[in-house]
Amino acid sequence: MAQAASAPGGSRRSSACGRRAARCIVGWRRRRWWWWWWWWWCGAGQRRVWRAGTMASWASLSPSIVEYFEGEDFYRCGYCKNESGSRSNGMWAHSMTVQDYQDLIDRGWRRSGKYMYKPVMNQTCCPQYTIRCQPLQFQPSKSHKKVLKKMLKFLAKGEISKGHCEDEPMEPTVEDAVAGDFALITKLDAQCDLRTLSGDFRESLESEEKKKIKSSKKEESNELIQSQDIEEKLGSGEPSHSVKVHTVPKPGKGADLSKPPCRKAKEIRKERRRLKLMQQNPAGGLEGFQAQCEPPALFPAKAKSNQPKSLEDLIFESLPENASHKLEVRLVPVSFEDPEFKSSFNQSFSLYVKYQMAIHQDPPDECGKTEFTRFLCNSPLEAENPPNGPDCGYGSFHQQYWLDGKIIAVGVIDILPYCVSSVYLYYDPDYSFLSLGVYSALREIAFTRQLHEKTPQLSYYYMGFYIHSCPKMKYKGQYRPSDLLCPETYVWVPIEQCLPSLENFKYCRFNQDPEAALPVLAAFLCGFAHQTRVVTLSVVCDV
Repeated sequence: MAQAASAPGGSRRSSACGRRAARCIVGWRRRRWWWWWWWWWCGAGQRRVWRAGTMASWASLSPSIVEYFEGEDFYRCGYCKNESGSRSNGMWAHSMTVQDYQDLIDRGWRRSGKYMYKPVMNQTCCPQYTIRCQPLQFQPSKSHKKVLKKMLKFLAKGEISKGHCEDEPMEPTVEDAVAGDFALITKLDAQCDLRTLSGDFRESLESEEKKKIKSSKKEESNELIQSQDIEEKLGSGEPSHSVKVHTVPKPGKGADLSKPPCRKAKEIRKERRRLKLMQQNPAGGLEGFQAQCEPPALFPAKAKSNQPKSLEDLIFESLPENASHKLEVRLVPVSFEDPEFKSSFNQSFSLYVKYQMAIHQDPPDECGKTEFTRFLCNSPLEAENPPNGPDCGYGSFHQQYWLDGKIIAVGVIDILPYCVSSVYLYYDPDYSFLSLGVYSALREIAFTRQLHEKTPQLSYYYMGFYIHSCPKMKYKGQYRPSDLLCPETYVWVPIEQCLPSLENFKYCRFNQDPEAALPVLAAFLCGFAHQTRVVTLSVVCDV
């Protein structure tokens, strides 16, 4: 019998008690089926074997082959640094179809290289909830726009802004959460289709407006002087009845008819705005003036220009011909058979070492080529290129960010049937001022939208795990709208509904339906079964 392949943490899981890795061969069938199962307990290690199968041959696709590490061990948590607080299930994937992995991450699994793991949510110290963003409805927040504008300024003029750095957590503000809703309202407030008046009429209006402004300032200064005189007279004991002061009439009292009527602040603002618009538009006629009070709906062509910029508009804004820098993003399949991946491997590896040592303070012996290859280059996903899929196909990729012919960042992603899944990002610490973590996430969201145009069912962006108890991981919740996966029923719940519960408890069931529960078989399979497909497991005890 073949022995279990080595994997991170595999030696701990193969204990002297007799626990052995089991080989699981996962296959799928769509038609009539039948299955059976039984338990077999044996030995001091209480090894149990469960078998379910179908009576048909394998489908045309290669089956997913994984080795499951039996038992649940406690080990050191990388988030809260608890030495024995983290707990998860794990298995080593020799090969896996993209659909199988899609089903797994929709049940709370994630991969690190070829190692698959799923936290034991109600027992681990820092529960990790799968989070996904909805790119089709995504609107960049104010902080996101600042990052994109910062990159454009750097590319166009070479400007290096100070302040926000990649290592700093993003500030969660209420304004950012609703900025997309109020941006259009704010712009429509000053919207109009103004074409300037003839020269004489415009000059007369400007002179009239200047006179009104001067007279109002003069009245304010007179009132201020008069109020000071009153205070001086009252302080010296002199009678104040000889001083005339014009005060604003109180509500319900009669106004002084000898003075011009008071103007409302709203009218003053409208007049100032009208004058400003006339100065900005040096050509036009009287009809534009009359159009100012028309509702914005009568001018759809002009209103369209006042719409908030889309994510693509902000990312792909045109640069001047003499731009200081050139940024190019390349999508490279993770395969040593691919010439582009092979030719850029050494440069990508050097960047990884620089990032791990500077950002995570890893010693050099822990970030060698072996670790880099196992962690970020070895993938169990089998590349697939179906006719109805994206042009690049499905599988694992490196999204390389080339600045002036040099790699400054690499985003490791998986392209799956229904989503783009972010795996890892490493970048050049010398360019931390560009907030490359945020920038790459926005580029990946835009990339998901691009893939959706060709493959409509591919419409989500998975950001890994959301850890509410870890401040450095809460930034993922700022990419709205987003959902969290319920750890008990595996349904997606909007993050806004989950946050109140997470403020009080680390572990939460998000689905509020008390009757919602997984079938016993589906729960036992840890999410392998999905919709109409039938999972086939062959678990053989390795003795």
